[in-house]
Amino acid sequence: MPHSYCDSNLLAVLVSCYEDLKTFLTRKYGCRSLAEEVVQETWLRVRQLSQPIVVDHPRAYLFKMAANLAIDHLRSEKVRKRYISEDSQADEFPKDTPLPDRVLDYKQRLAVLRQAVDELPPRCREVFLLHKFEEYSHAEIAERLDISRNMVEKHIIRGLAHCRNRLRQAMP
Repeated sequence: MPHSYCDSNLLAVLVSCYEDLKTFLTRKYGCRSLAEEVVQETWLRVRQLSQPIVVDHPRAYLFKMAANLAIDHLRSEKVRKRYISEDSQADEFPKDTPLPDRVLDYKQRLAVLRQAVDELPPRCREVFLLHKFEEYSHAEIAERLDISRNMVEKHIIRGLAHCRNRLRQAMP
């Protein structure tokens, strides 16, 4: 095992600027855990120096060393993620794609809802569709159809109740 030489000057500077270095890396790369890991790795590298080194600006040297280590870490993580995603793509659906059985369930529910809306009386259906699908407010619907806000609310409640009941009957 090679003899390790600890450059006590660099190590002392590292200990004194530990929190500043962690804050710098967290801000630069947006990840506190990465910053902590890189500061630890920097400490290990300084501890394992095999030769004493002369550094004019030890703090700047340590910040540059840590930034380079962070870049190395991010590059290796990017490569690792690329290989993992290439291997798993053939076996998995994309994360935002629902499973086929869920798609079938959604299609069945949609068909039931369409039928339920079609069964509503004409004025109730019109109010319901304006509110739920056109996103009109109660006041806008009342003005547009020349009915009271109270009547708008009654139609919406009736439409919701009818759709809910049809869904319950069709999908126990």
